[in-house]
Amino acid sequence: MQWLSAENLVAVATAFLGIVASAVMVWYERRVPRRKRIGYRVQLDTPIGDGRQTSRTSRRDGWFDSAPGMTHARMVLLRIENDGSQTIGPGDYQGPGNHGLTVEFGDRTILGVSVTQPSATSHLLEHFTRERGFGYHGGTLRLPRVPLNRGAYYKLLVLLSGGNGDDEVQVSGDLSEGELHRNRSATPDEKAPLFSRAARLITITLTLCVIGLAVIVVLQDRPPIGCRGGTLTLTGSTAFEPVLRQAAGQYMEDCEEHDPHIEVDPHGSTAGIRDLAAAGAEEDDGTPPVLALSDGPRPSGLSGLRETRVAVSVFSLVVNEAVGLTNLSTTDVRRLYRGEIANWSELGGSDLPVHLVSRDANSGTRQVFQRRVLGRGEIAHSSVDCLHKDDPTAPVIRCELDSTEQVLDAVAEIPGAIGYSEHNLATRAQGLHRLDLDGEPPSVDAIEKGRSSYPYREIEYAYTYGQPPADSLTSSFLEYLTRGTGQEVIRTHGHLPCWAPTGQRLCGRDRP
Repeated sequence: MQWLSAENLVAVATAFLGIVASAVMVWYERRVPRRKRIGYRVQLDTPIGDGRQTSRTSRRDGWFDSAPGMTHARMVLLRIENDGSQTIGPGDYQGPGNHGLTVEFGDRTILGVSVTQPSATSHLLEHFTRERGFGYHGGTLRLPRVPLNRGAYYKLLVLLSGGNGDDEVQVSGDLSEGELHRNRSATPDEKAPLFSRAARLITITLTLCVIGLAVIVVLQDRPPIGCRGGTLTLTGSTAFEPVLRQAAGQYMEDCEEHDPHIEVDPHGSTAGIRDLAAAGAEEDDGTPPVLALSDGPRPSGLSGLRETRVAVSVFSLVVNEAVGLTNLSTTDVRRLYRGEIANWSELGGSDLPVHLVSRDANSGTRQVFQRRVLGRGEIAHSSVDCLHKDDPTAPVIRCELDSTEQVLDAVAEIPGAIGYSEHNLATRAQGLHRLDLDGEPPSVDAIEKGRSSYPYREIEYAYTYGQPPADSLTSSFLEYLTRGTGQEVIRTHGHLPCWAPTGQRLCGRDRP
């Protein structure tokens, strides 16, 4: 299947990698390692004395200035937390005494300790008793065997005096099948990191994935590496002419250094295919530099042609503004084109005679209309100027014109006229409007999203005579049109590229 192309697989893999990276990091943070872990953070360690031991100065008053031992005092805020994946019970502490952890403050002397717990936790403070090992002496603080659920914590505010202000706070203790470790914690004088290490890693991973995906998209939108020089004629469908002109112009600009010359000369799908077949028959060796675009498959009997599906094209029935109708049933359209309705008032429209403005027999747009909507051919034409009957016995006026633009101009000028056109060209025309069929509007978007069964649509085919050489301008431009920048040109003009994910499905399903 075409959706299993290399670029699609790489794009999906890149997106999948980004999702997996996020999931793995969250899982790692919460579940790995699966051990009992107690972490501690020194959240505050600041002098509140007279500043003679450090370069810091402070102004003190009241109790801070008069209490004994406050000359070289410091405040330390310590957080003890369970940051592992399992609950810690009293029996998990492994030590010789009845206490669980020991905190050392170096040469400093402990003057007092205050223990706080989160407001949502009510049982921790009851463990901080002398009987359970809580107490301090000198610069050593002993903590009881406090049970901690996953994520639970308590805090210690310790008042110290004397010693070296640079002494580091150390917490020690043993856990059964677990570990005790110090966690990084920003002090009040430090700037907290904007992102955690895990968040930074996730962000970097996702950013690289997005950049990789963007590079893939950019590379896919670049012109084909195999730009070629030479000459090429684009012929066939007049409905597809705007796409061909813009794509040919962009190719010649992108590949200017190779000096390619592409001529756009459309004069109908059937005529273009027959011209290609004739050029191929005259070619002694190889493939003629001709690419024919057709609204629908080639006529039978031309087995030497090689087809490439390019796009899904949508067509529209158009009527003069004076008709006064916006929707027709398929049954009524068939009655119109069998000559059974001569005046629009018979269908609830204005009192105007019906003028059928059609394309010539070489038109792919006409053939699609006959195949997809009418289910048969149109009646014989009865007028040259689309205004007067050349055959008085004809039931209605019907004329044939050579191009889509001529049809749109005639419908816009003649009150009571109806015709058909490529959808995007009809959208831009003045003096007329498009008709819905059986209540379904001619919408490329609705068809692409599977919300519409609008019938007047067809696959646009590109035909070459046999297989063009890989190093030829014909092969290079065809690749450019179907898989390169030409895909955006196709979309710009209201068609759906066959190499788009939805286009692949529709181009396969709608193929006759």
